[in-house]
Amino acid sequence: MMKVLVTGAGGYIGTVLTPMLLDAGYEVRAVDRFFFGRGLLAPHPRLEVVVEDSRRLEPTHFDGVNAVVDLVAISNDPSGEFFQQATMAINHKSRVRCARLAKSAGVARYVLPSSCSIYGFQEPGVVADETAPPRPLTTYARANELAERGVLGLADETFCVVVLRQATVFGLSPRMRFDLAINGMTYGAWRTGKLPLMRDGTQWRPMIHVRDTARAQIRVLETDPREVNGEIFNVGSIADTWQIGPLGDLVASCVPKEVMIDWYGDPDERSYRVSFDKIEALGYRTEWTAADGVAEVCEALQGGTVARTPETITLDWYKELVRWHRVIRDVEMYGGIVEI
Repeated sequence: MMKVLVTGAGGYIGTVLTPMLLDAGYEVRAVDRFFFGRGLLAPHPRLEVVVEDSRRLEPTHFDGVNAVVDLVAISNDPSGEFFQQATMAINHKSRVRCARLAKSAGVARYVLPSSCSIYGFQEPGVVADETAPPRPLTTYARANELAERGVLGLADETFCVVVLRQATVFGLSPRMRFDLAINGMTYGAWRTGKLPLMRDGTQWRPMIHVRDTARAQIRVLETDPREVNGEIFNVGSIADTWQIGPLGDLVASCVPKEVMIDWYGDPDERSYRVSFDKIEALGYRTEWTAADGVAEVCEALQGGTVARTPETITLDWYKELVRWHRVIRDVEMYGGIVEI
């Protein structure tokens, strides 16, 4: 039975990937700080939960592990800019260190879920494949590019390294996020009848459902190493590559109420279209569409099984945790607050 160590297992993708791995018969060692709660992963006889920071992993964490999916990250551009030093330490340095520890421990495979955001701005008409030069525009994207370089150099005949450049993710997750494009657009439209869109709507962005990107991670765990070792794969689909304006129209049409587009901000310079031919050559295809994602999020909102809370806006929640930490540190004595 294959044991997979998943870092960031308590995050948006990790809380979807982990049960999918368990359903597929894997053992999972789930490593996370669990900033968003420790109850997001249901108990399972083949699940081992380890509360640890990725920057403090030790060789013993890799005992008996066959593969690593290194999801851990300070997620999204606003958080990356606010916590630049931590983003570089976690998204870049800790993941390269994790790959090195895994290789030293005899782990056979290492998967780095990176981001298509490293393509940054591409000229009109360009559809970037995996050989296109990265043009990262943000701290988050730069950290991903540096992590890619660091881990790919470790690949050899005994250590299979795969990089997956994910499209922008959407859809339901136990660690729900409403600071992602489709999810946030859906919530705004459903809640207020207004759909917030960043100007000017012509920017291109590939999208992928959270279950589909988890499926891609499992696919490369199960593919012959000779087909994937040392390789980079864009993960997504041409069918769900959208300009933001038309995507907004789609979301508005799927929400069960009248919706008005609400433009905001300065024009977004991040615009990229990418090719998915390489991963499709492995037999991989996405199964969920943007319309499917909007429908499931609306249904969950309507049914009250999900809500927009501080925890669902990543940067807001990080800031809140930092504030709490400061308050508690100032008043704590003898290991307690009121009761000591």
